Amino acid sequence: MSGAWRDTLRWTALITVVTFFLSGFFNTSTIILDQAEWWVGVSLVILIIFIGVFFDIMGLAAAAASETPFHALAAERVNGAKQAIQIVRNAEKFSNFCNDVVGDIAGVLSGAATAAVVVRILASGAVHVSPGVFTVLATALVAALTVGSKAIGKSIAIRYANPIILQVGKFFYWLNQNLHISLFNGNNKKKSRKRGGKRAVGKRQQPR
Repeated sequence: MSGAWRDTLRWTALITVVTFFLSGFFNTSTIILDQAEWWVGVSLVILIIFIGVFFDIMGLAAAAASETPFHALAAERVNGAKQAIQIVRNAEKFSNFCNDVVGDIAGVLSGAATAAVVVRILASGAVHVSPGVFTVLATALVAALTVGSKAIGKSIAIRYANPIILQVGKFFYWLNQNLHISLFNGNNKKKSRKRGGKRAVGKRQQPR
């Protein structure tokens, strides 16, 4: 099996496991809605929506960011610049996690949480409209809030891609320095190729 396929399978397995645990965590929070007041449920729905938007912004920013400016910052020893370079070089995986894993889970669970909140509000008698009309209005409101927030987030991610990724890189730098958690191996593939190429050229130029 080639190294590329092995890396793909390893990443797929990791994403599957992470998705399982994240989904379980978020689903546990929606179960709490059965015993909570309706306003707590509304707050949780809004929180889930904005978690999804936040990770969408990071994923889009990683795909839109340019690597070159971070090299200048790394040369000046700006904290997080090296981590930002690794994020841009692993933009496909980073965006996949942020947009497809966290973003999609948040989208599904916001719908489930909305349904639970609607049932809770109707049971409390806080509204005086027909259940069907209220359900349609609540669902439409959540959908509009989700789509509108993601549209704004997309504009922010594209316009401020590099500053956003630098801040994410600083967070990863903090994790590495304080908790000794390294999300990227930090290997510079481009440099290793260049060095390998130089060694190969040197060998060819050596007299027999």
